[in-house]
Amino acid sequence: MKRAVMSFSGGMDSTGLLVHLLSNNYKIDCVSFNYGQKHAIEIDRASANISY
Repeated sequence: MKRAVMSFSGGMDSTGLLVHLLSNNYKIDCVSFNYGQKHAIEIDRASANISY
C-alpha cells in the first residue's frame, strides 16, 4: 500500500487531493494546524471531510 502525508486545510484543493489519493489506494496521514487564523472553520470542515 502506498502512503502519503499531506497538509489538510479542509478547503477545496486539499479535499480534492484527499479524494484523489484515497481513490488510488493510499494510506494517508493528514496534518492540520490551528494558529488562530480567521478561517479556522476550515479545520472543522477538514475533520468532517476526513470522517466522511
